[in-house]
Amino acid sequence: MPSPHPPALTPGYRSSLLRAPARPPVALQAEDGGLPFAPLGALDHDLLRNAAQPGGRPIGERLLVHGFVRDTGGRPLPGVLIELWQANAGGRYRHPRDGYEATPLDPNFGGAGRTLTDRDGRYHFMTVKPGPYPWRNGPDAGWRPAHLHFSLIGPRWGRRLVTQMYFEGDPLIAACPIVATLPTDEGRRALIAQQDPDAFVAHDHRAYRFDLVLK
Repeated sequence: MPSPHPPALTPGYRSSLLRAPARPPVALQAEDGGLPFAPLGALDHDLLRNAAQPGGRPIGERLLVHGFVRDTGGRPLPGVLIELWQANAGGRYRHPRDGYEATPLDPNFGGAGRTLTDRDGRYHFMTVKPGPYPWRNGPDAGWRPAHLHFSLIGPRWGRRLVTQMYFEGDPLIAACPIVATLPTDEGRRALIAQQDPDAFVAHDHRAYRFDLVLK
């Protein structure tokens, strides 16, 4: 059965030519203790408010992104730290190396949040839908589909997942070299969040469900 994870070196994704390890991995004894992270704030999960100026709100389509984190046996995983980061509604990151000058920074949007899964493995974030943005994959110019970055850390450091979430119906997904690094259709489908109309709130936000599996 093929691995659902992409190989480290994928020539179609040009950045991997520079980032992929040149030598085989070396097994080391690892410390596997608790997680030393700062306590979560009341608004850490709410990207609509956690970086907004007084009385301000970020520009863009409001979204609820929610789901479950489970292990490979389908059991819910409580206490998983989930970190999320993203571009703003115009496709620009709040990062000094983001040079996409066609879109200004949003003074009310920081583009990052975090939360812990509850006892049933559930999580949720409030945010805005990120915009696509141009990127240069080697000599070829293209557009990255709208996406969210996720980092999950389980009860121990050895249980870690870094991945991306895409939005159903986005035609840019099929042309994305990063999505194409996944070796199976099942793996690629797992990255695409589905709309959840039952969680829509009229005149406020739409919702997408994105479930995750942590080994």
